Amino acid sequence: MHIPVLLQEVVQILGLKNGDFVIDGTIDGGGHAAAMLKNIGPKGNLLGVDLDAAMITRATARFSRDKNVALVAGNYADLPKILESRRMERAHALLLDLGFSSEQLAHSGRGFSFSADEPLLMTYDDGQTPVRDILRQAGEKQLADIIFTLGGERLSRRIAQAIKMRERAKPIRTSRELAEVVRGAVPKHYERGRMDPATRTFQALRIYANDELGNLDRLLHALPEVVRQGGRVAVISFHSLEDKLVKDNFRTMARSGEIELLTKKPVVPSREEQAANPRSRSAKLRAAIMI
Repeated sequence: MHIPVLLQEVVQILGLKNGDFVIDGTIDGGGHAAAMLKNIGPKGNLLGVDLDAAMITRATARFSRDKNVALVAGNYADLPKILESRRMERAHALLLDLGFSSEQLAHSGRGFSFSADEPLLMTYDDGQTPVRDILRQAGEKQLADIIFTLGGERLSRRIAQAIKMRERAKPIRTSRELAEVVRGAVPKHYERGRMDPATRTFQALRIYANDELGNLDRLLHALPEVVRQGGRVAVISFHSLEDKLVKDNFRTMARSGEIELLTKKPVVPSREEQAANPRSRSAKLRAAIMI
């Protein structure tokens, strides 16, 4: 079961009241949504969005008795269009949890996990180019740049070279095959065994395939169309590039008088939460109020 990160901090910072309309732009397993529902009560409304249709299916089962919950399989970057098409007003609050779900990792069957042997898709829906095609289409330099920029992998050139060599001999089709190529491209005891050598490469390819940074940037620029004046926005990021994007956009909007920052520095999980949920260690929460 996916454990919602910074749950109490999110509930507190959003300041939800009875009757509010809140959007969970990445509903995932529904942990944050369940907590927010308690605050808005039966007179409030919650819109849950997720690009992964499987997550919407799970959320539908979880919230089947909650008549004030609407669920949409879609891209949170398209929230202005989603609100318009459903004739919904702008929200009192918006939450984005950009973390990669443990449920997606374990049950998607789409190749997100380097510990499994699954088709190498790594996309949340079928509208994006699967990673197995990206590996074939991208040149070696482009592939190295993706792995270095989005994964922070210092051996990106060596890994990209190994991938392209393997592609020329036999196309990579599964997550296990890709993981084996990456592991074989780096020295033994790489990173002193602190993480699987394939971790950063898988992260980079997932971010690239799903245009995760582009989607986040689109929504941040569209916040005035999604959240009403006086409404609050909270974003939980797990990657330095995501956090920088949120920080820079919030600062720009604050200078132009569009928002007021609620977090001058990001809120991070307590030591107790990090110990109980190691996946939370890199989480950073930033929030703002619309002016």
